[in-house]
Amino acid sequence: MNDMIRGGCKRSVNRRGLHGSSYYLSDPYTGRVPEPIRIVIAKPGLDGHDRGAKVVARALRDAGMEVIYTGLHQTPEQIVETAIQEDADAVGLSILSGAHMTLVPRVLDGLRAQGAEDVLVLVGGTIPDDEATTLRERGVAEVFTPGASTGTIVEFLRTRLN
Repeated sequence: MNDMIRGGCKRSVNRRGLHGSSYYLSDPYTGRVPEPIRIVIAKPGLDGHDRGAKVVARALRDAGMEVIYTGLHQTPEQIVETAIQEDADAVGLSILSGAHMTLVPRVLDGLRAQGAEDVLVLVGGTIPDDEATTLRERGVAEVFTPGASTGTIVEFLRTRLN
């Protein structure tokens, strides 16, 4: 059995030119190294309630994704920098403070300014339908409101990123 699990350390340059190394296990039949989805979960602004963000982060991790949780009170600029440094495939913003129409566009604009418009941006929180539509028009991939299942979020990410 041990000879069927191959792993190691690879040095790489990610899609934005940053150098790094990571440990991996290759598929014993194809030799292919699966790339897990990398997602940054962030709480922008002054919102101090992070239970939902932590529940989603854990569900994504349990689904095999690499999750980078930034913690509370992040600025849009800090979130963009983290997404770039971590070579994230997606950014999940949890906002319950009502500041989503100010904070989310700043994250979207920051990602575009850094040449990272390929990074999916998801938003979760108490967001009215008309504002969710506006956020989607601005470039948000999806808006998840209270009551959305973690399975729905996992499936959305897998569908869009694989």
